[in-house]
Amino acid sequence: MRSWAGEFRQFLLRGNVVDLAVGIVIGAAFAAVVQALVRDFLTPLIAAIFGKPDFSRLSFTLHHSVFHYGDLLNYLIAFLTVAVALFFFVVKPINRLMSLARHDKPADPSTRKCPACLSEIPLRARRCAYCTSNVQEIPNTEPAAQVNAAR
Repeated sequence: MRSWAGEFRQFLLRGNVVDLAVGIVIGAAFAAVVQALVRDFLTPLIAAIFGKPDFSRLSFTLHHSVFHYGDLLNYLIAFLTVAVALFFFVVKPINRLMSLARHDKPADPSTRKCPACLSEIPLRARRCAYCTSNVQEIPNTEPAAQVNAAR
C-alpha cells in the first residue's frame, strides 16, 4: 500500500499539474506587465487626449455616495489590452499553424461502403464479406431497406 505522501508526490509531478502551475505564474507576470502598460503608458496617453491626468481619480457623487469609475476604466483598458495581445500573439498564430496542417491531401481510399449493409469493404471486392451481397448488382442509389425487401 502506498503512503499518502507518495501519492501526493506523484500527483504533483504529473505533467499537467506542473504545466498549469507554470501557466499561472506566467499569466500573473503577463498581467503585471499589462497593468503597468495601461497605468504608465495608455492611461496617460488617453488622459492627454481628453485632458484628465489620472483615470483612477475620476468619480461622481450620487446622494452622498462616491462612485469611482476611473478605476473601472483602467481595468477595462487592461482587459482589452490582454484580449488583443492574446488574440494577436496566441490565437492568430495557432489558427495559422492549424490551417497549414490541414492542407495535406487525403490518402486515396482503399475501401468503400457496401450498398446493402453499409459495411466497409475493399474497393475491388465483388461480394460483401459481411452480408454476402453481390456489390456489383446492387445500385448505389438504392437504400438497403428497398434491396432487402425486394429479395
